[in-house]
Amino acid sequence: MGRRRRPRERDCAAQGARRHCRHLAECKLVSFPVGIYKVLRNVTDQIHLITLANNELKSLTSKFMTTFCELQELHLEGNFLHDLPNEVSTLQHLKAIDLSRNQFHDFPEQLTTLPALETINLEENEIVDVPVEKLAAMPALRSINLRFNPLNAEVRVIAPPLIKFDMLMSPEDARASPP
Repeated sequence: MGRRRRPRERDCAAQGARRHCRHLAECKLVSFPVGIYKVLRNVTDQIHLITLANNELKSLTSKFMTTFCELQELHLEGNFLHDLPNEVSTLQHLKAIDLSRNQFHDFPEQLTTLPALETINLEENEIVDVPVEKLAAMPALRSINLRFNPLNAEVRVIAPPLIKFDMLMSPEDARASPP
């Protein structure tokens, strides 16, 4: 008989994925477990997806970003994050990041330095201003979700003619979170 898996662990192969990933969603984590760094130290360059969704994270450390520098997807939705460490710029292979349902008041501008980033989800935060010019210069960006953020009128006017990607915004009068 093999070891029983914890119910929250998911098998990437069962999802049809051929990449290494780690799912630590809905574990009530307040920080990334230090023991995980030790357990994964020999395979961190093979981990392409990490899910830390729906926990109680208030921040991520620079060590997290520099340890998992080969990430292609990072799911951090449903936490209490309000900023990202500058070392997020080491995630040069990151294609998708989900930061929805967090506590960002400022757009995490470090994301604009990531050359492979295609999708940014910042739905349901408190972001008012967005660096439209920097986003427009991102070579791979295809979609950014800013729905249910109290975006200022300037962003709504300036963004459409400058961008070559999909920018999802709520109607101006829909500033409250969805039901």
